[in-house]
Amino acid sequence: MPDRDPPRSSVPESRNVPRKRTRLSLVWFIPILAAIVGAWVAVTRVLSEGPKITIVMRTAEGLEAGKTKIHYNGVDIGTVSTIELSADHQRVILTAQMAPKTEAFLVDDTKFWVVKPRISGANVSGLGTLISGSYIGMEIGTSKEDRRDFVALETPPVISGDIPGRFFILKTSDLGSIDTGTPIYFRRLQVGQVASYALDNDGKNLTVKVFVRAPYDQYVNPNTRFWHASGIDVSLSASGLTVQTQSVLSILIGGIAFETAATALVLPPSDENAVFTLYGNRTEAFNPPPQHPQTYQLIFKDSVRGLSTGAPVEFRGIQIGEVTDISAQIDLKTFEFSAPVTISLDPRRLGVKILDLGPGVNLETMRRSLIDALVAHGVRAQLKTGNLLTGSVYVSLDFSPGAPRATVDWSQTPVQLPTISGQLEATEATVEDIIKKLDKVKFQEIGDDLRKAINQLDKTLVDAQGTLASAQGTLDNTKDLTGPNSMQVQQISSTLQEVSRAARSLRVLADYLERHPEALIRGKKGEAK
Repeated sequence: MPDRDPPRSSVPESRNVPRKRTRLSLVWFIPILAAIVGAWVAVTRVLSEGPKITIVMRTAEGLEAGKTKIHYNGVDIGTVSTIELSADHQRVILTAQMAPKTEAFLVDDTKFWVVKPRISGANVSGLGTLISGSYIGMEIGTSKEDRRDFVALETPPVISGDIPGRFFILKTSDLGSIDTGTPIYFRRLQVGQVASYALDNDGKNLTVKVFVRAPYDQYVNPNTRFWHASGIDVSLSASGLTVQTQSVLSILIGGIAFETAATALVLPPSDENAVFTLYGNRTEAFNPPPQHPQTYQLIFKDSVRGLSTGAPVEFRGIQIGEVTDISAQIDLKTFEFSAPVTISLDPRRLGVKILDLGPGVNLETMRRSLIDALVAHGVRAQLKTGNLLTGSVYVSLDFSPGAPRATVDWSQTPVQLPTISGQLEATEATVEDIIKKLDKVKFQEIGDDLRKAINQLDKTLVDAQGTLASAQGTLDNTKDLTGPNSMQVQQISSTLQEVSRAARSLRVLADYLERHPEALIRGKKGEAK
């Protein structure tokens, strides 16, 4: 039998399997190291750059991407990286890269603006940008909310947030010479300035925001009055000429002054953003405001030239109201022209103590009784000249004893008060009447009569002289017969003296009439009339 192979063991034969080794090649080490370095550089760059912000502006004039800086207290804290137009092409969007650790600066009320040369009020700023170029200024807000997109201010803020003081709001209908930066005065001390101004939505008034520095802001209370202090206030009174002004600066650029009347109640300081009225001048500011003003109408047939809205209405020199409206009307039947003038009177200035009236007292009844009593005693409205230089006219209420009797019709709306012609109109009427009378005088005929009378007087004087010569001859012939003391000689001498005096009087009269022919009408100057 052939040899058979020996039987294999059921136990498997062990074998040694070699292990595979993974080797890190130098080729892979370099990219990994570069990636690590790049990531570190990127992280470092991100951490060193700080946040990015966007600023929306109206124009980018004077700004340049990559060069324009953002300054805070003279320190560069950012750079404008890109400048592009908005989607509607109406604004400019700036992207700025801020410096590290500036996250706390970027809050909701942080402000940005472009710094360039500006002249505003008494402030001149940004002169350094003439050399270095424009940059973006910044004021850090106090809000706790973070923000990354901002809208730049059109003009830089006049007052920085770290100056102690308070803002107040002034309402006025006329801005005058006020501008941003206009100084605020208290007892001729400059204590603040105008921060901003804007026209109200209704277009009737303006809102002026002013800032008063501490500690002067404590002198502003609810009884304080603000007024325009620009220019020079000149007044001429019985005491002489008075000139008042806050300062030379206020004459050039204007100003606002405030003060509290010495007789006013002492009140605590006003709160932030308290609202006040800005008056035209100091006199207007301290005049007591009208209480329950009443409207009346005056019908003038005189010329109202020089009378304007706001002109005073005075009662014996005391202002009791003002003119509110002036119009014109013509009667189509008689074609007579008249000028209705509407006035507003303050009953309190007429003596009606509104605040002292007890319960049950009818204010309307008291007002009517007062007006009726004044009219019954001859009070009439009249136009008078207030200033000869400007020709301004005001309404005067005064007693006129010679005025015709009048009553007030309370059923009219508005109620009409009686009037009389003004002094100027009366003077003009008198002068016109005199001129008309002079026009009727026949000066030519009077002159002819005077010349005839003078010629007749000359002839009479010549005849008198002849008579005197004849009388003298007669005396010479009778002198020897009668003697110097005879009765005939004395009578003739007396007659000659009388004739001589008469002749001299006629000569004097003729000479005077030749120089003053108007004496025949007006009489001799100096004679009692």
